[in-house]
Amino acid sequence: MAAALEVSSLSVSYGPVRALHDVSLTVPDGAITAVLGGNGAGKTTLLRAISRTLAFHRGAGTGSIRFGGIALDGLGAARVVAAGVVQVPEGRQVFARMTVADNLRAGALGRRDGRGPGGRRASAAALARVHALFPVLADRAHQRAGLLSGGEQQMLALGRALMAGPRLLLLDEPSLGLAPLMARRIAQTVREINAAGTSVLLVEQNAAIALRLASTAYVLEVGEVALHGPAAELAASDEVRRRYLGVVDEDAANDAVRAEADAPRLRGWTP
Repeated sequence: MAAALEVSSLSVSYGPVRALHDVSLTVPDGAITAVLGGNGAGKTTLLRAISRTLAFHRGAGTGSIRFGGIALDGLGAARVVAAGVVQVPEGRQVFARMTVADNLRAGALGRRDGRGPGGRRASAAALARVHALFPVLADRAHQRAGLLSGGEQQMLALGRALMAGPRLLLLDEPSLGLAPLMARRIAQTVREINAAGTSVLLVEQNAAIALRLASTAYVLEVGEVALHGPAAELAASDEVRRRYLGVVDEDAANDAVRAEADAPRLRGWTP
């Protein structure tokens, strides 16, 4: 399978502090690739480097990042979005004082197909898709985003990213701070987004969710790739089970991963 994203020998520092060292990974076209790791492992820094937002956080990096054969090195963040790479940041970060509808319109501003008639049609189709995935966003279109629940704000953050027409979605801890039922609802939606043709790079501390969704996974430790391979193989690894699934025997680890697959579909459920 061809690679949608290729990261080669990426190293990043914030001043004298090294955050990533010689990190290489690929996201195959049409696949979900997961990145696991504890706090401080460098997961968010990796996404910032790909989305070209490192400078906003006073970071600088070396290495090569290519998407669809095009070098992202040197591009501004807006041009990366226009190229089809869109990030959903950790903590949702919706525009709290703006309405739900205005948040979604803001997401469409970065579309690569522009604001002409074709762009307007594409934005209308994207909005219909977002409303189909998250009916609550249609119901609360005129409500301020800051008044939504945490789960609804995560839906809005995902919906806003989808309005930009991403070919590759960068997800930073989408289940963070959510109740288990809502985390599973978001995971199911990520699966549906991927099934519709969008590649996904998923950064996630919830290893059970991540390893169930992904075909390939990488484990970062102190800014370096410690393990990588097929997600199913990593789920069976003693080290991954012990550190990230919180269990020490194979049956319990497999049960933790399978529980995500057996969770009920929650279409239309709201907290």
